[in-house]
Amino acid sequence: MPLIRISLKKGKSSADRKALADGVYLALRETFNVPEDDLFVTISEHEDDNFFYGASYLGIERSDDLVIIQLTVSNTRTIEQKKALFKRIVERLSDNPGLRPEDVFINLIEVEKENWSFGHGIAQYAQGN
Repeated sequence: MPLIRISLKKGKSSADRKALADGVYLALRETFNVPEDDLFVTISEHEDDNFFYGASYLGIERSDDLVIIQLTVSNTRTIEQKKALFKRIVERLSDNPGLRPEDVFINLIEVEKENWSFGHGIAQYAQGN
C-alpha cells in the first residue's frame, strides 16, 4: 500500500516520468508514513486522442501538461493527512519535473486493509490471514 497510477499525455522524458513516480512516493512517505520500499507505481502515457479533460473545470486553467494521479490506499488517514498529501505532491512535482500546480489532478481511493494482497495470494493486512 499504496498503489500509484499516473496518467499523462505521451511525450515526457524518462527523467520526467521518474520524477513523477519519485515525487508522489516521497510525498506519501512524508505525509502518510508509508514505509520504505512500499513502492508500486504504474505510469500510462496517452496519445492526444486518448486523453481528455476539462480545461477550466472549477476555474482551474489546465494545460496539456496535465498529470492525473490516482492513489489507492488503506482507509486509515485523517482529512488533515489527506490535505497535507495533496499539498506535498504539488510542491514536489512543481519542483521536479516542473509542473504547474494547476496541472496536478489527484484522486484518492480508500479501501479496507483486508483488500490488499502483496503476493502469495495472502491478505497480508487482514487479521488472521
